[in-house]
Amino acid sequence: MSRLTVLSRYPRLLVLLPAVALAACEPTTAQQPPPARPVLATSVHYEPQVADRTFVGTVKPRIESDLGFRVAGKVSKRLVEVGTLVAAGQPLATLDEADLNLQAEQAKAELGAATGVLAQASAAETRATELRQKGWSTDAQLDQAKAAADEARARLDRAQRSVELTNNSLSYATLVADAPGVVTATLIEPGQVVASGQSAIRVARLAEKEVWVAIPETLLTRAKSGDARVSIWSEPGRQYVAKLRELAPSADPATRTYLAKFSIPGAGTEVHLGMTATLVLSDSASERVARLPFSALFDQGSGPSLYVVDRKTGAITLKPVTVKAYESSDVLISGGVQEGASVVALGVQKLDPAEKVRVVSSLSF
Repeated sequence: MSRLTVLSRYPRLLVLLPAVALAACEPTTAQQPPPARPVLATSVHYEPQVADRTFVGTVKPRIESDLGFRVAGKVSKRLVEVGTLVAAGQPLATLDEADLNLQAEQAKAELGAATGVLAQASAAETRATELRQKGWSTDAQLDQAKAAADEARARLDRAQRSVELTNNSLSYATLVADAPGVVTATLIEPGQVVASGQSAIRVARLAEKEVWVAIPETLLTRAKSGDARVSIWSEPGRQYVAKLRELAPSADPATRTYLAKFSIPGAGTEVHLGMTATLVLSDSASERVARLPFSALFDQGSGPSLYVVDRKTGAITLKPVTVKAYESSDVLISGGVQEGASVVALGVQKLDPAEKVRVVSSLSF
């Protein structure tokens, strides 16, 4: 049978032949893998379940003393200014020593007189004792000589103490620092007459520094038992361990807060008095949890889980987690995934552990 006879008998072949010829000419292409599913991810960050509380405070010296002269007098010189760093024993101010020198000379003169009187009384006592032994004197005369000698000895002791006191008073005319520190106030000027014990120079010791903050009554327990850290505004990246040293027994009548003083033993010369500081109070007994959105939790009867994403390969792994608590729109995770892990935050019900994903955006939570 000829080709024309076949085509005339089967007309549909005329339509199929061009299609078969075109299909034979097209190259075969390999099957492409399905595209990676885009997902939103969030990072896991564990922190105390009870949030830290911060307070703004001021750096203060633990000991700040008002130094004054121990004797009265007229101020002759003031040797320091506010902000001067002083060492132990360094002179701060002096008094006019004219009257004190006269008192010292008077005490020395009395000491000389008392010494002479004692010598005379001692000689009289010795003679009276010898005469009484020989029977040439009475007991009354001997007793009188002994009494005079005892009085002369007491007078000499009083004169010696008077000399020591005047010498001390003369040394008190120079006001000296009793410990290393910095001058925070000068309350006297040259020419001013001051009384004994009157405040003259205020010195703050630099050996121990602390932060003063106001604590509300709801956080008194945490202030006593919690962990405290201090950072200075001039160096926000550096923190110092703090310890509660003193807590006011009663609240301030105006603010209804309690004054708390936290010592910072590690503070060096970079921490200056009067600087603004931030005190952070943490509850050491609080469990660490990670806060995640409800949409990240996957549970189909086998327990709560999270899809952990490998950002490099796009692979996802379903990992069971421990739920600490459920909140209105969040879930608190206490374990099961590591710190910093990336988890799928939305659309977990449509994922398949065998497929690849692509993180298109990260949620900060």
